[in-house]
Amino acid sequence: MLIYRARKLIQSAMSRIRQLVYRAMGMRIEGTGWMGAIEWPNRPYCVTLGAGAMLDHGITLLATSERARIVIGAKVYINRRTILDVDERVEIGEESMIGPGCYITDHDHGFSKGIAPGAAPLIVEPTTIGRRCWLGANVVVLKGVTIGDGTVVGAGSVVTKSLPAGVVAAGVPAKVIREV
Repeated sequence: MLIYRARKLIQSAMSRIRQLVYRAMGMRIEGTGWMGAIEWPNRPYCVTLGAGAMLDHGITLLATSERARIVIGAKVYINRRTILDVDERVEIGEESMIGPGCYITDHDHGFSKGIAPGAAPLIVEPTTIGRRCWLGANVVVLKGVTIGDGTVVGAGSVVTKSLPAGVVAAGVPAKVIREV
């Protein structure tokens, strides 16, 4: 029991230190929360983190442009190995839960004959996840999608089109199964 308490105390102290460092690097953090060892290859000033948000270890916040905005609401929990890949805007509403291994983006590459995908211009549309949503493990949310408040998305789903509020959706592509 003593080892468990000591471990929790160390984790809490490390979270507070990370928050101080991230704030110093330009991340906007409202209030306090819990933060594991996250990764952002560049532009921490593009991130806003609401009060009480919890980011687990191994999360990547990737802002691919100067205009990118990653907005994570209050009391949001984002589980391990999740990637937010943002060129313009991804917003996650308060009290939402994001399962492990999810990928959320607001862009993809254009393509046409004779042009390499990486050379084609990005196609960008903001992505929004509403309040009190729950995305299961390994969910992919693509550009331009809005997930309505209170919606649950089943594990392994690929969300290619917007989902209304208060439903359960699953599949590839995700389809509404029932109302909550």
